[in-house]
Parts: sequence; C-alpha cells; structure tokens
Amino acid sequence: MGMYVRTIARTNKDGSKVEYIQLAHNVRHPKKGYSKAEVVYSFGRKDQLDTEAIKRLVNSLCRFLSPEDALKVQQQAQGGRSFTFVESRPAGGAHLLRGLWKRLNIGACLHRALKGRNFTAPVEDAIFAMVANKALAPCSKLGVEEWLAREVYVDTTDQVQVQHLYRGMDFLRKKHDTKSVEQVQRELTGGSLDG
Repeated sequence: MGMYVRTIARTNKDGSKVEYIQLAHNVRHPKKGYSKAEVVYSFGRKDQLDTEAIKRLVNSLCRFLSPEDALKVQQQAQGGRSFTFVESRPAGGAHLLRGLWKRLNIGACLHRALKGRNFTAPVEDAIFAMVANKALAPCSKLGVEEWLAREVYVDTTDQVQVQHLYRGMDFLRKKHDTKSVEQVQRELTGGSLDG
C-alpha cells in the first residue's frame, strides 16, 4: 500500500492538544487480515516542524518525476491552484550578448545616431536581435522573426517584426546614413575606424 502523511492529535493532562505529523503506510495484519497504519517517519509536533527540511525532502523526491508531474505535485501542495506549463525558451546566450551590448555601449551609440530621425520602429532592438541571431542561430531575416517568437527569449522593449529588421538594415546600409554609421563605429572603436 502507498505511503501518506497523517496528523494525529494527543490531549495532554492539562487539556491542551498537540498534533504530530507522521509519514505512514498501511500494512495488513498477517493473521487477522485487517489494515493497520505503520509509522515510517515522525516529523514531530506540527507547531515545531522544520519546514526547510520538509522542502528539501520534497525537492529531493521531485527530481525523480518528470517536470510536468513535479508541477502537478506542486499545484496540489499549494491547495490545487492550477498552473499550466506553456513553454520554455533559452535565454542565456541572448542575456550574455545583451550584457556585452550594454557594456560596449552599442545601444547608446545607436540611440545617438538615430536621434532626430522619425523612426517609430524599434530599430536598436531590431539590430540587437539580428546580431544575437547571427551569434546564436544564424538564419534569414524572416527566420529571425520566427526565432524571436518561438525559440529564444530576447529582452527587447517591443516585439520585433520582420519589417523592423529591414528598417534596421536600411539604417545601417543607406548612403545618407554613412555619417551616422561612421559615428557609431568611431564611438565603439575609440576614435579609430581601423580597429
């Protein structure tokens, strides 16, 4: 028979009640045939439980379950509140690249170069998304939009769409923006365009 947690109460001589938490399982009496609870482990008094030890035990047991089953067990433990596992996307590589992006001040340089232009699209986010894609999972611009939507978590202010990617490329390529691109390059290389 399966194990279960039970609470038993005892009344002290002074009339106060004390509850104890136990891990038990039922065993059948070999001669009489009836079922009897057998204590496997006593957690002690309910008002003095070591909740941290119980959490460690639950986490230790959950590693033998699939992620979905572990989530169901946690839901039941929280009073049946329902959570649905929707999806999981890797974020580590993009997070690292975003940190480098900020540390190298690329976003601020692009922001200054874009100043005064009437872009409503998130051009800086689009350029970062293309750089992250080339570093992590190179594909076409149409593929980048799909990659952002389904395969990776990239911290951007707006949802980057394929038209934003094209606007970002236009900004970097157009001849009338050569000064802006050179300004960004100078800022990033410390004044030298050669390196």
